[in-house]
Amino acid sequence: MVIPCYRTRMHILEVLAAIGPEVSQIYVVDDACPEHTGAWVQHASRDSRIEVLFHPHNLGVGGAVKTGYRAALAGGADIIVKIDGDGQMDPSLILDFLRPILSGEADYTKGNRFFDLEDVRGMPTARLIGNGVLSFMTKLSSGYWDLFDPTNGYTAIHRSALERIPLHKVADRYCFESDLLFRLGTLRAVTVDVPMQARYGSETSSLVIRTVIPQLLGLHLQNTIKRIFYSYYLRDMSLASLQLPFGAALLLFGLIFGTFTWISHLFSGGITPAGTVMLAALPVLIGLQSLFAFIGHDVAAVPSRPLQRALTPLARVQRT
Repeated sequence: MVIPCYRTRMHILEVLAAIGPEVSQIYVVDDACPEHTGAWVQHASRDSRIEVLFHPHNLGVGGAVKTGYRAALAGGADIIVKIDGDGQMDPSLILDFLRPILSGEADYTKGNRFFDLEDVRGMPTARLIGNGVLSFMTKLSSGYWDLFDPTNGYTAIHRSALERIPLHKVADRYCFESDLLFRLGTLRAVTVDVPMQARYGSETSSLVIRTVIPQLLGLHLQNTIKRIFYSYYLRDMSLASLQLPFGAALLLFGLIFGTFTWISHLFSGGITPAGTVMLAALPVLIGLQSLFAFIGHDVAAVPSRPLQRALTPLARVQRT
């Protein structure tokens, strides 16, 4: 298990005490925490499973998780669970995240706080809208159209998938979860949402929205272009490979031609001929139809064959 720590001294001991016997190794990563959380864990905890790793400089949540991942792989872990140290993630749910991987159904599992309608009703509207927008961008950039709550950090991953990911290329800070999903998508790894309920208390977040949003937008745009190129032009070609550029070209032509014609007749005071209207509308309609067909193909292409071999029975969970 990997637990990145930054300003989590108040909650970390409670989190560690709640971790069950299904976990055999715990890596607490002190990301240059100003509260010296790592030293506090070394002083106050007597759990022999805990190993504290220290960063001399702050690398962000992604950088801390990657340090823990590398240590877990070196320690021989088969499945690596990641939770935060602020107490928002219930350690009693760990087995729920492990079961799809152990049964061979998934390579990666992640939490979904928006599964239960009763929990959703209690969330602020801004959080719901923001998560909806982020989820759609993540679907585009990763190809996982069946996932929601992309920024959820409660995850578990099989080593067969993690070993194939170039960790040095994955984003270090708050874009880490989204970028990791993109990397998993390029591997065709199977990912599964696990319903969960977040626990909110006195913890504070160091996330600065105005700086994170531009980074996320840039990352998702870049990863979307990469994914489409890798999936539809580099690795394989299909009808969808033609539908995307054909539909985009027709849509763009129709919009530009229609706008130019409308403005020209607006200033000239003339009536736009029906044929000219159809010449603008038809490419738009055909272009949209082609783009929707491409999206339909992309949705149907969500990975369904796990990379890893099934690990059974459940008792084989070791060095998590």
